[in-house]
Amino acid sequence: MHSSEVATIMFTLTKFREGYAMADVDAFLERSRAALAQWEAGRAAELQAVAVAEVRFSPTNFRKGYDQDQVDDFLDKLSATLTDYEHGRSPRSY
Repeated sequence: MHSSEVATIMFTLTKFREGYAMADVDAFLERSRAALAQWEAGRAAELQAVAVAEVRFSPTNFRKGYDQDQVDDFLDKLSATLTDYEHGRSPRSY
């Protein structure tokens, strides 16, 4: 995963089923993009894979939110990418 991918990611919106609060996810996306950009520039980032595994977003019911499965898939890919960086490996394509 590359920081430019994070900048353009779009999740499906939910309304009549539970989703994740858009503001929470959007803020985390920006934090993720910045962290990947740091790693890409050769500097360790503050955001680590363990923090990605622990992140929780507010749920939404009967209002717009992001599809939970799509966001969770993104988090899995981000965590794998950060793990690669943290272990001194070039990130694989996820």
